[in-house]
Amino acid sequence: MKAVIFAGGLGTRLSEETTIRPKPMVEVGGKPVLWHVMKIYAQHGITDFVVLGGYRVDVIRDYLLNYARRSTDFTVNLATGEVTSHQTPAENWRVTVLDTGLDTMTGGRLKRARDVIGDETFCLTYGDGVSDVDITELIAFHRAQKRLATVTAVSPPGRFGVLGFDADGATVASFREKSSADVGLINGGYFVCEPAVIDLVADDATVWEQEPMNRLVEMQQLAAFKHAGFWQSMDTVRDRAVLEAAYAKGAPWIKD
Repeated sequence: MKAVIFAGGLGTRLSEETTIRPKPMVEVGGKPVLWHVMKIYAQHGITDFVVLGGYRVDVIRDYLLNYARRSTDFTVNLATGEVTSHQTPAENWRVTVLDTGLDTMTGGRLKRARDVIGDETFCLTYGDGVSDVDITELIAFHRAQKRLATVTAVSPPGRFGVLGFDADGATVASFREKSSADVGLINGGYFVCEPAVIDLVADDATVWEQEPMNRLVEMQQLAAFKHAGFWQSMDTVRDRAVLEAAYAKGAPWIKD
């Protein structure tokens, strides 16, 4: 099974980091978030990846093409350029990197990868969010539901405290952290899809989260796998700091 990863957006809300690299290449714990996302899948035996690049796709290409040299000790003969590696990189992954266009929307990026994805069930997610979701259980749930797509539903991380007021409307009567009860569950990525979902994408201007997903809802073909564990996206500098702190405490999304 392949895992397809959206990695082509501009990342404008993280412009402090993304002026020189795409958001999935911003590092957490010394490695790009993209690596962390792939690691999540690899822990469940999925090691065949399709990266849907766009903005600064060259940075992704360069990182992966030079991954072995970045990850191992080596000896180089400066006269001949011959390089001998002293270890094999721990990650035995197969990664296809596609340039799906600078201005292409998420649905369009997926459609451009149709031939590479093939005719089998595939995983789909974003290159900027990590989670300890059980991918094996997610896939089993998807197969049991027999729908065209399954989305992982998560509780958004609380950012602001919720205030309760007395009858006068001016006195604070209670304070608590925001919970999923306040905003409900949200799209956490980590989809499992049948290839037929790509037929719901019209063209490059199609946003996956709009027309295709709404159409799946209308068709009653979108299941939801509820995940109550760790989930965090990286949209802002603050989010990156949250992920760095979580990594320092043991990175709950990495099991080995």
